[in-house]
Amino acid sequence: MARAAVLGAGSWGTAFAKVLAEAGTEVTMWARRPEVAKVLDSEHRNPWYLPGIELPPIAATHDHRAALAGADIVVLAVPSQSLRANLAEWQGDIPGDATLLSLAKGIETGTLLRMSQVIAEVSGADPSRVAVLSGPNLAREIADRQPAATVVACTDTSRAEAVQLASATGYFRPYTNADVIGCEIGGACKNVIALACGIASGMGLGDNSIASLITRGLAEIIRLGVAVGAEPVTLAGLAGVGDLVATCTSPLSRNRSFGHVLGAGGTMESAQQATHGQVAEGVKSCTSVRALAAAHGVEMPLTNAMHQVCHEGLATSEAVGQLLGRRLKPE
Repeated sequence: MARAAVLGAGSWGTAFAKVLAEAGTEVTMWARRPEVAKVLDSEHRNPWYLPGIELPPIAATHDHRAALAGADIVVLAVPSQSLRANLAEWQGDIPGDATLLSLAKGIETGTLLRMSQVIAEVSGADPSRVAVLSGPNLAREIADRQPAATVVACTDTSRAEAVQLASATGYFRPYTNADVIGCEIGGACKNVIALACGIASGMGLGDNSIASLITRGLAEIIRLGVAVGAEPVTLAGLAGVGDLVATCTSPLSRNRSFGHVLGAGGTMESAQQATHGQVAEGVKSCTSVRALAAAHGVEMPLTNAMHQVCHEGLATSEAVGQLLGRRLKPE
């Protein structure tokens, strides 16, 4: 039996720990807050992030060393912009041949590194030990055992297959892929496009508008992906289109919900309150994704508009006008 350490007890970390346990993997979770670890361990529930969900008997601890001991798979389930600091604290206790699996979706601010690059740099692990998981994986639906598929990407096929086996259930179907770059670019950029779709929804715009934003957003993602070495076919799959559609259209998506409040006339502060006090990942990622695109000479007008709305005070109505006012050209 494989043994997994899940470091991070947010909604997705908790849901994925549930998947692993129900796939027959031995799981220990680490939670940053002692009170969360205590309730997870003794009551097998997480009322802070997945209220109403009964978990399998998963061990949980506030001591990362106890969680990491003997782990074959180390699941990194913390936000992208805090991954480096957390990993620096954990890296000395990670078993030497463990597969490091990233659930984080983002581009690191400042360095413009993808999460797998941050993991390899901080941990000193060979990149072939680093895997990423990405797809249309809304945590609440998966915790409810609603059918979903995902992609496990790793340059080492045997490691990808080991994670696949450790997480396959009757409701959760993982596929393997060697294109780590494509999976990470799709996962980072879709959060930004979901903000735009949320804003459009909050402004009362209809399905034609949302479909147009998703389609043009996908074009931006593919342009950036190809520029940094991704395979276009990856972005046409679960880690690209699949993740993009789910995040842009579901009310369970924090990024879409955050954008909806902004589009309805709310402030950044009220949008944060509406998403349970958490800033949506796309708010942080839009700046780093925009910078990465600029470094590679890639045009990303939607991403640029989201950066201006979130960080430069551009009104949402002006952002829409800016996008619609762009010069006419072939698709």
